[in-house]
Amino acid sequence: MDSEFLIIGGGVAGLTAAIALQSIGRDFRLFEQSQLLQGIGAGFGLAANAMQALEILDLKAEIEQLGYYIDNYNIRSEKGEILFSPDTKRISEQYSQKNFAIHRADLHAYLLSKIQRDHIILGKRAQKLEQEENVVRVFFEDGSVYTAKYLIIADGVKSRLRQQLVPSSTPRYAGYTCWRATIDNSDIQLDTGFETWGRAGRFGVTPLVDNRIYWYACVNGKPNSPAFKNTTTNDLWKRFQHYHAPIPKILAATQDKNLIWSDIIDIEPLQHLAYHNILIIGDAGHATTPNMGQGACQAIEDVAVLIDELKRDKTTVEAFRSFEKRRLARTRYITETSQQIGHIAQWENPYLITLRNTLAKILPNRIKQHSLSKLLSKDFMQINTP
Repeated sequence: MDSEFLIIGGGVAGLTAAIALQSIGRDFRLFEQSQLLQGIGAGFGLAANAMQALEILDLKAEIEQLGYYIDNYNIRSEKGEILFSPDTKRISEQYSQKNFAIHRADLHAYLLSKIQRDHIILGKRAQKLEQEENVVRVFFEDGSVYTAKYLIIADGVKSRLRQQLVPSSTPRYAGYTCWRATIDNSDIQLDTGFETWGRAGRFGVTPLVDNRIYWYACVNGKPNSPAFKNTTTNDLWKRFQHYHAPIPKILAATQDKNLIWSDIIDIEPLQHLAYHNILIIGDAGHATTPNMGQGACQAIEDVAVLIDELKRDKTTVEAFRSFEKRRLARTRYITETSQQIGHIAQWENPYLITLRNTLAKILPNRIKQHSLSKLLSKDFMQINTP
């Protein structure tokens, strides 16, 4: 055996799992396909449920210092009218935690600093696995092979190893693509986040620490579009110039070199996350569209639940099986609900948009908060606890 656990993937799920295993004295090796381990992309939310999981993992206090506190976040029309006001205070009260926005690179750097570096092996792209009763072998593109008693697959939505275990789990295109960037906030002086829904697409923005802004723009279209790939910030400005302030100003302040583009994809909810001595976590196991802001949050929840199971008086295989029972329904709900929200938010038909916006203004708040209410109906650490 090369180690007790192999972790495939150096994203939020994999790094957090490595820290957690290290904290309970379990031997592991983490493999990442990139030669340099750093957070790519821009920002994302760490809602109160994620902060609760980080507190369980003894990581909350320092990560709070890296995040920008969010006390409200409105959904607006392209004219700036408030359509929805998600009850962020309620999720804070549920977990006695705050909601934050954080830059992916900041979080990655922090998580990486907590792991013994000789346990991380870079430049290793997993190609396939072989599974036996008491051993798992992972074969890498460079011809190397590593063995362990247990395997944690955490290498994201395009995971080859998950695809081998579940051939039907091909990533599915959500119908829209996304541009992201982080810019300086000195001139714009944004102090609160929002997301705007309109005919041209969606535009979201939130402040970050160190006087930065993270923004994203989602537009309907075909996957892998050459036109989208070659889109410039000026192209986006032309598309969104009629949206309310400060959206045009934010785009005008963004340089093309800071623009990151990718299609939005997820996977159909899996029937299993545990396969005897193999466990799938994070986006590899339940990739979701970003419409509920729960992607990274669910990866961190995964690790909190996994470590809770590993600390119990049971075998690791039993812990994997119990983890699956506690996580399947919750992650399925988030994936399916986020997909539905995305469809509605990306409407382009002016009549449907008018109907949606009108209903958003007159519906009772309890109906508009239904998705959030179900998410909060139970503490994730108590769901199906044996």
